[in-house]
Amino acid sequence: MSGAGVRDRALGAFEGLALGDALGMPTQSLSRESIATYYGRLEGLRDAVEHQPISPGLPAGTVTDDTEQAVLVARLLIEGRGRIEPHAFARALLGWEADMIRRNLADLLGPSTKRALELLESGAAPDEAGRTGTTNGAAMRITPVAIATKPDVDPLLDAVVSASRLTHNTSLGISAAAAVAAAVSAGIDGADLGSAMDHAERVASEGAARAPWVAGGEIASRIRWARGWVRELDAEALPAAIAEVIGTSVAAQESVVAAFALAEALGDRPLDALTLAARLGGDTDTVAAICGAVLGSRHGASGLPADLTAVVRKVNDLDLGDVTEGLLELRNS
Repeated sequence: MSGAGVRDRALGAFEGLALGDALGMPTQSLSRESIATYYGRLEGLRDAVEHQPISPGLPAGTVTDDTEQAVLVARLLIEGRGRIEPHAFARALLGWEADMIRRNLADLLGPSTKRALELLESGAAPDEAGRTGTTNGAAMRITPVAIATKPDVDPLLDAVVSASRLTHNTSLGISAAAAVAAAVSAGIDGADLGSAMDHAERVASEGAARAPWVAGGEIASRIRWARGWVRELDAEALPAAIAEVIGTSVAAQESVVAAFALAEALGDRPLDALTLAARLGGDTDTVAAICGAVLGSRHGASGLPADLTAVVRKVNDLDLGDVTEGLLELRNS
C-alpha cells in the first residue's frame, strides 16, 4: 500500500464530502417535485434559487454545514493531538453558528446539536447533553475522525464516541457516525467498496452498544437491508425507492442509510451517485456529503471530477490538503 495512495484516498474522502455537499446545497430541504421545477434534471453544480429555504441565491459550488463542521472537527483533532475537548467543541460550534448568523444564512446548527449545547450551557455533563441526539449531525462531520484513525474496531469506536457523544450520545447517533467512519477509514486503507461497507455494518452494530439505546430502526440492520434491496432495482426505480422508502430526512436511520444505498447502487460512478443524491429531496446536502466521503475514500481525489472539485475549492477558498496531512499524521502516530 503506497503512502501516495493513502494520501489520495484520504484527500478523496474529504473532497468527496465537500463535492457532495456543494451538489446538494441548492436542493436541501426541497421536495423532489420542487427540485425538478427549479432545476430540471440537476446534473452538476448550480446556483441556489431565491426560493431555496436555507441557502437562497448562493453561488454554485458553495458548501454548507457538512463541510464547514467537518473542517472544524479536523482542526480540533489536530490541535488536540487526536482528542476533542467537549467544551472547546461546544465553543467552536457556537462560534460557527454565530458566523452563519452574521452572514445572514439560515444554515444553522441541527436540532440534536443545538439541544445538546443548550443543555451543556445549563450545566449538564457532556455525556448527558447528547442523550436526545438521533439525527445525522455526528455522521456528517465524522470523516476527519475516519482519516485520523485506522479501521480497527475498538480504537475507531473510541474515536467516534469521543467526537460524537457531546451531541449524539444515543445508539442511533453513535451507530450512524460509526458506520460512516468505518467505511471511510477502511476505504483509505485500500479496502474495496463492498468490504468497506461490510465493515461499516459491523462497526455500526457494535457502536450501537456504546451509547444509551433509543427506539428506531437500527442503523446496521437498515444499511444491510438497503444495500441488498437496491441491488435488485433498475435505474428508473432507484430514486423513488430511496426517497420514499428509505427516506432522506435528518433522522440518522434515513439519510445515513440513503447515502449507503446510493454508494451500493452507483459506487463505480461517484458523480452519478452524488447528483442523484442532490435530486432526491430532503437533506440532500448531507446524503450527498456522506456518500461522497465514502466513495471518495475508495476512488481517491484523483478519481473525482477534477473540474468540479476545483470549483468547490475556489468558491469556498477551501484547501483541504493541509488538514488532511495533519489528520494522516495522527493516523500514523
